[in-house]
Amino acid sequence: MTSVEDYRFENLQAQMRKGILEYCIMLIIAGGPAYASDILHALKASNLIVVEGTIYPLLSRLKRAEYLEYNWVESLAGPPRKYYSLTTKGREALQHMTEQWTAFTTSVNSLRGVHEKNA
Repeated sequence: MTSVEDYRFENLQAQMRKGILEYCIMLIIAGGPAYASDILHALKASNLIVVEGTIYPLLSRLKRAEYLEYNWVESLAGPPRKYYSLTTKGREALQHMTEQWTAFTTSVNSLRGVHEKNA
């Protein structure tokens, strides 16, 4: 592949990650209260690599939407830490997002099946 093609595929990957990142963050937090670095670690472990500066605006946006709340927890290793958890509204939104994701991936996989059948 040429460098232009590499760039296009990297850009596609970045756009796909960006579009689904809020949903992934909410899925992580649904497992229990999470500190920002815990969320980053889980995203990186799932190959949804993001930089620290990316996650804070998303957490703020989810908080403003009233999907998240946070509590300050004292830390033995420094200043208090902000732990995020889902609100009732956030759990409802997550359920809706999951339904939308399921419908979306079903549609995409259907198209992939047709493509692979015809290839």
